[in-house]
Amino acid sequence: MTRRIRFLLVAAILVSGCLLVACSKAAVRPAQPQSTVTGYAARPEVRQFIARLVKQDGFDKTWLEKTLATARMRDAVLAAITKPYEAKPWYQYRALFVNPARVTAGVAFWDTHSALLDKAQSVYGVPRSLIVAILGVESFYGRQKGGYRVLDALATLSFDYPPRASFFQGELEQYLLLCREQSFDPSALTGSYAGAMGVPQFMPDSYRKYAVAFDGRGRPDIWNNWADIIGSVANYFHAHGWRKDGLVAVPASLPAVAAQASTALAPTTVGALREQGLVVSSGLTDDTRAILVPLQLEHGTEYWVGLHNFRVITRYNRSPLYAMAVIDLSTRIADARAAEQGRHAPP
Repeated sequence: MTRRIRFLLVAAILVSGCLLVACSKAAVRPAQPQSTVTGYAARPEVRQFIARLVKQDGFDKTWLEKTLATARMRDAVLAAITKPYEAKPWYQYRALFVNPARVTAGVAFWDTHSALLDKAQSVYGVPRSLIVAILGVESFYGRQKGGYRVLDALATLSFDYPPRASFFQGELEQYLLLCREQSFDPSALTGSYAGAMGVPQFMPDSYRKYAVAFDGRGRPDIWNNWADIIGSVANYFHAHGWRKDGLVAVPASLPAVAAQASTALAPTTVGALREQGLVVSSGLTDDTRAILVPLQLEHGTEYWVGLHNFRVITRYNRSPLYAMAVIDLSTRIADARAAEQGRHAPP
């Protein structure tokens, strides 16, 4: 073998070795770090939401990313919001909330918490029967507070329910603010499919604005502290303009022809309704603000006129059916309790 050939062979071996070393180094070279942002936090619209909250509310970006990464889309939430109870006719809706079980439970609740209810009525001017009825309709006195994680419910409705995305993004922001203020674990709280919390089913914005520590201690606890629960409901109605001893709704009647032409549920006046043929109490002046509330029965329609305090109830839940159920339940609880006390009164 000539010297030249031996030289070429050695050079080839050296080059092969270098290539093998280079390949080996490339094989063990660590992968480029990938983003740890996952789940909702990885979606572009959620990234924009996070950026807005960082700028507007001073949130820590990493905390928001980690929090929203734990949120999960819930099909059950979307199914529930597309089939609300309020879509039912009155005669079906009413039976869900105005029934012997809730009346009996309402009387017992009133008896148990009479001192707190008396105090709330005195401080805020809101009737005890209304407070009791609200808690009965909302959560059956704490028995039905909802089993959805609030974070999941609000994230699902914020980013996977376009019809009300803006509203629920606002509530999600309020929820995150609430958790920061009160040192709540955002992944721990549970509530309704819409993100309503506690016995009175307050949305996060309502908690921040209207929940009160009615017992004078610490932060408001609307999950377990009955003083705070009762006081917070009373404060909510007071803040929204409840008129002490004011009328809520009165029965009315409409001739069939007028009923077909009437615009129901639109804010108007008693005088305008009378011009359409409404027959209503003569004690109401024509300039009284009102809405006509038609209630579908199994056979026919029943009419009521909602007044100022009726509209205040619809600030809690905008459905007129909800307001009527609260009114009906409150009346029945008050009547049942009065009858019970009458039976047990001394001769």
